[in-house]
Amino acid sequence: MLRGNKVGLRARHEDDIPILRAELYDDVVNSSRAESGPWRPITPGSKDPRLVVDDKEQGHVPFSVVELDGGTLVGTATLWGIDNHNRSAHIGLGLLPSYRGKGYGTDAVAVLCHYGFVVRGLQRLQIETLSDNTAMLRSAERNGFVREGVLRSAAWVMGEFLDQVLLGLLVQDWKPTSKASL
Repeated sequence: MLRGNKVGLRARHEDDIPILRAELYDDVVNSSRAESGPWRPITPGSKDPRLVVDDKEQGHVPFSVVELDGGTLVGTATLWGIDNHNRSAHIGLGLLPSYRGKGYGTDAVAVLCHYGFVVRGLQRLQIETLSDNTAMLRSAERNGFVREGVLRSAAWVMGEFLDQVLLGLLVQDWKPTSKASL
């Protein structure tokens, strides 16, 4: 497990899946805001690709986020779109509603940065988020990410186009804010 100050990132467990499905992906509004495509219902027990881990997929590393005190599941964190040639990747994060606003997101982003830069040897990490997602913007900026641009009306979400903010962090600009460790 990778450890931060408040959270740990560990492999996805089978018993995480029903919780994540119920609290993140079955929520139409939340899922529509987090995914790059339209929400659609997934049959219970199916192999939902957002939740079931394919250990052979090298360009996508999903984690379950757990509290260090007690090991309670608080969400998901992902390094995706890993490009080993250009040494870059994207960060994704989804916290269960009852764990938002408690600093877990900022710590999870810090641990993902540690994983990307130290463990994977990447040069650049990137986050794309909706312009009104102040929690993710705050978590990214607290970890040193810089706003690099706005993609105007780039995301179709629940009947309207929304702007996306593009944030980037280079390894030479990274200042660890967490005591991330293995």
